[in-house]
Order: sequence, then C-alpha cells, then structure tokens
Amino acid sequence: MQSIDPTKIATKDLHQYILAAVAPRPIAFASTISTDGTPNLAPYSFFNAFSSNPPILIFSSNRRVANNTTKDTLKNVEDTGEVVINVVSHNISRQMALASIEYGPEVDEFVKAGFTPLPSERVKPFRVAESPVQMECVVDKILPLGDDGGAGNLIFCKIVMMHIAESILSDKGRIDPDKIDLMGRMGRFYYVRASGAAVEEIVQEVTRIGIGFDGLPPGIRHSKILTGNDLAQIASLPALPSLEESLTLVGNEERVQKALAGQNRQILLQTYAKEALGVNKVMLGAALAVLGA
Repeated sequence: MQSIDPTKIATKDLHQYILAAVAPRPIAFASTISTDGTPNLAPYSFFNAFSSNPPILIFSSNRRVANNTTKDTLKNVEDTGEVVINVVSHNISRQMALASIEYGPEVDEFVKAGFTPLPSERVKPFRVAESPVQMECVVDKILPLGDDGGAGNLIFCKIVMMHIAESILSDKGRIDPDKIDLMGRMGRFYYVRASGAAVEEIVQEVTRIGIGFDGLPPGIRHSKILTGNDLAQIASLPALPSLEESLTLVGNEERVQKALAGQNRQILLQTYAKEALGVNKVMLGAALAVLGA
C-alpha cells in the first residue's frame, strides 16, 4: 500500500486524498445572512449529524488552501449565531454547484442560483424552498482547528425547527430514500446519487449476539465461494442450524439433493448458499453452507 505522512505532502494533495477516501459525504447547503441583511448560500460536505438530544449538526467551513482566507458563511455565523441547513436532492444538485462559486459577500446566491428564499420561523436566514428538508439552527459554538490554509472551523448547529416536505414521506411517515433522492459528495468533481439501485438495505439486529467469524467451522470460514459479506450474514446468527435442521430447511429441492449426492457437493452447495444469502434468505443460506462444509 502507499503510505502517506500528512506532514510530508502538500495540503492541497492531502485534502484530495481525504475527500476521495472519506466518501460519500452528505451536503449541508448552509443559508446564512450578514449583519447588513445580505443572504448567503453555500454547500459544505464536511458535514454530519452528531446528536439527537440535543439535536446537533456540525459542518466545517475550512480556511481556503490557496490563500488562507475564510468564507462568508463563517463570518455570518460568527456575527449572527444562526444558520439554516438545507439538504441537497438530485433535482437541485446543479443549482447547488452553481452556488458554490466564490461570489463576493455582497452577492445573494439565492438569486444567482435561482433558488426561492422562504422565511424561517425561528431564525433570520432564509430556507431554500426547493430543498425537501430544511433545518433552522442556532450556532452552539465554533471550534477553530488551526490557523493555516485547509484548517477547519467546526460549526456546532442546534436544530430549533425542522421542515420536511410531505412528498418525500413513506406511508409510515418515514423519509423514503428514493423520494428524498439525496446527493453525496466524493472527491474532486464526483458526486453520488443516493437512491434507486444505489440504496442497499442491510438489516442487522444489534441486540442479538451473533456467533461471529470465529464461530464458523473451517469449511465455511475458508470458503473460496462465499465472500466476507456472505460469511458475515451467517456469522450474525446466534447459532448455526444443525445438520438435521439444515436438511429440513433445504427441503426436497432437486438440485440440492443432487448436490448432496454428487462429487462437487461443497462447491455446489456453497454456490446455492451464496444465492440464498443474496436475497437475504439467511437461514437457508446457513443451512446450505452447513451441508456443504
């Protein structure tokens, strides 16, 4: 592997490695307002949610690498202590990118990028009407991480009001990933669309104690067919099915019965186990793996 000492590489190059490796990242479309009343809108991908009680979001407004200056967003939150974090869905991604241009502090990015400003209920900065989720926040604190170009300024934002478009909710009242259609940031000019085939459901009961990889017999653990992801599904079970239970689970399926009687039993049964695991039939997959161990 290539090893990189952060003290021996240009900050601009280290920055790009970090962006490409820590990805995808959610995008905070931060709306602020200056003391003279000029709106500002800028995207930040050093961003995430860190607490629900209190409800805290944090994003970082980094000092510019090229000239070690700070951005208008940072000055505005320092001056006013308020910000609205809007999420970025696919249908506004190009407008978001346009707003990332470094316009002067006198320029209103709502106008430049064609967004509709909505009055907020608890804070002065406007919400982005086109964003499906808007979070009004007061700034809890700002934590500078350094004085040189590339240094972050962590902005701790406490949500005081949250607005969610009903059009993105499921029948159960939860946010539907396909309906919200969020965008994530990667390295350089790469983004990812978090909907459709890109969304994968991984169900894992965290309170049920799984046997783990060390609880798998060698014939399963060292399989050349089952991947680490496949094995992890089996290892999440509290116990493997016995041989008798496994035979009951697989039933009388013809190809399985042929595999049990054939010379390539292990290869065939682990191949069938992989198929079952691929459609989340974990107990069946485990049974086939046990029979093929």
